[in-house]
Amino acid sequence: MSRRKPKGRDISGWLCIDKAVGQTSTAVVGSVKRLFDAQKVGHAGTLDPLASGALPIALGDATKTVPFVQDGAKRYRFTIHWGADTDSDDADGTVIATSDLRPDRAAIEAALPAFVGEIMQLPPIFSAIKIAGERAYDLAREGEQVELAERPVTIASLAVVDMPDPDHTVIEAECGKGTYVRSLARDLAHRLGTRGHVSALRRLSVGPFDETNMIPVTALITAREEGPAPELDRFLMPIGMALTALPEVVVPRNDLPRLLRGQPVLLRGAGIPANADPVHATHAGKSVAIGAIERGEFHPKRVFKA
Repeated sequence: MSRRKPKGRDISGWLCIDKAVGQTSTAVVGSVKRLFDAQKVGHAGTLDPLASGALPIALGDATKTVPFVQDGAKRYRFTIHWGADTDSDDADGTVIATSDLRPDRAAIEAALPAFVGEIMQLPPIFSAIKIAGERAYDLAREGEQVELAERPVTIASLAVVDMPDPDHTVIEAECGKGTYVRSLARDLAHRLGTRGHVSALRRLSVGPFDETNMIPVTALITAREEGPAPELDRFLMPIGMALTALPEVVVPRNDLPRLLRGQPVLLRGAGIPANADPVHATHAGKSVAIGAIERGEFHPKRVFKA
């Protein structure tokens, strides 16, 4: 019996969607899949419905590079609303504690260094973390007691960028994988002797994707209304966009067929390390594989279509 042909176009590349407040990451992926008529689409890191900003979307073979984007640094701009804790640590939750104390800028800036570096952080109970196979937010919504463990996260920098009024402070953060900004806002408020939650959140960048290459879904919808799905391909960034932090080796034409079959190839030329992992292999400026160099040979682990 013949295998059923996958639906949609076999296209590969990256988009960085400027997600709007109210949209879910899953819904954005579905919209991109439909608009591009693509066979395979995925995203590199969930963004809460409350949040806006950078949501990198991978199509086709680019999905093989998603972990390299997820592991990249992220930058956020968020607003803390002082005086109230919520059960979700954001504005969508129910208020569970209040305080009349409003910290001034000097106090906030003095407290920030305690949250820079590798710290232990307790994730919000309304999070996508799994407990015995169930999402924490599903258990919390059903009224079940949710107990999560603290875990290490890395925060590279924190800075106050605005204080529009005594009730609100805007902060920018650069942090690593797994950091919850909602937890950061809650814990900062508690350290200052008050309560607080995130009332606005925007992701400014994820790895190499930032506001310079974001595009809203509405722009894709408009382009799709004006022409067929292939017309949208002009918005795609190459697979290698996700691999800019990796060392690169160039594979000559004669060795390309062997590599594309998943076989190792001997690397030639000055400056090639004897061993390295992971490594990005290219040919004629195009990404062809991710792999490792072992004793001067490149061993492909993920091969992209020629």
